Amino acid sequence: MNATTSRRGIGISDRSGTLRTNARELVMISVMGEIASPLERGTPWRIGQDGKPRALPGTGGIVLNHRVGDAAVGVAGDHIEPGVSIRNERRTGGADAANQALQTYACVGNAAVVVSGAARGTRGVVTGKHGGIDNVLLDFPVAAMRRMAIGDRIQVWAYGLGLRLPDYPEVAIWNCAPRLLTRWRPRVVDGRILVPVTHRVPARLMGSGLGRNNVLRGDYDIQMSDPVMVARHRLGTLRYGDLVAVLDADNRYGRSRLEGFVSIGVIVHSESTVAGHGPGVVSLLSAPASVLQPVLDPRANIAAYLDIRTPRPPADFLPLAMRERREADRARHHPARKIAHVFG
Repeated sequence: MNATTSRRGIGISDRSGTLRTNARELVMISVMGEIASPLERGTPWRIGQDGKPRALPGTGGIVLNHRVGDAAVGVAGDHIEPGVSIRNERRTGGADAANQALQTYACVGNAAVVVSGAARGTRGVVTGKHGGIDNVLLDFPVAAMRRMAIGDRIQVWAYGLGLRLPDYPEVAIWNCAPRLLTRWRPRVVDGRILVPVTHRVPARLMGSGLGRNNVLRGDYDIQMSDPVMVARHRLGTLRYGDLVAVLDADNRYGRSRLEGFVSIGVIVHSESTVAGHGPGVVSLLSAPASVLQPVLDPRANIAAYLDIRTPRPPADFLPLAMRERREADRARHHPARKIAHVFG
């Protein structure tokens, strides 16, 4: 399978057919952000869906030891954003207008370059977006990230907004660089588009982020509070960068549940114990299930497709609240331990 070009557009082809895009029509435009500091407002405690308060690292900053291709579950953190998180804090045109343009224009797979600070000139790649905090996420080599500082500026060559499949107008494409689509290699078989994914997730598990009127900004979360559903759908094996299908979900014009549709996106941040939250999904493709068919493939991770690094083999982790309950239960029943009860 290879990429083909014609006067009508760029195509992804195999023996079964050609999937043409309008990539030649697209506009490449530079957008910029600064490395965003982690933020804390008020109390440091996050109240979990189990009622337990936890103080944990959260969004923003430069995360050195969790990158695309690593596990997104089994992390002692809450909504951890792998790699580098950026925002545009300029106030030109309105309080948040520049940052919303960064969120809207940047696409997963876009190239980026550091333009200030000790790591100036280092190239990286956009790996996701995170709603609520409104950060754009990027990956860079670890050696470069060690030289970076909060406030360093990063320029993104945004390219992908407006991407279409001329032969399949039913398919909505958002947040996806043509480079990612080409390397992802969806196949056309008997008029259907077959797309590799690592997981198939029922729409009823989706939480925070539902109801938005667009999917260009931010993400929505897979709820991890039900142990039965976590086990049934192998959610403990989710990795940053995994491409996942949300079944019976319509993400063409916002995030809605609709039987007979499928939406496919990428995992961008880690698990969370907070009610309604969990690993975040940025939407890439959405269409009727009669047109778009997800095909399970454990290799379907953007770390491999975008030549970032070799993804770690999937490993099954319990979400944090479940891990803590299991550890507490084991501690109570450990034969070598005597638990003192302290009163007063």
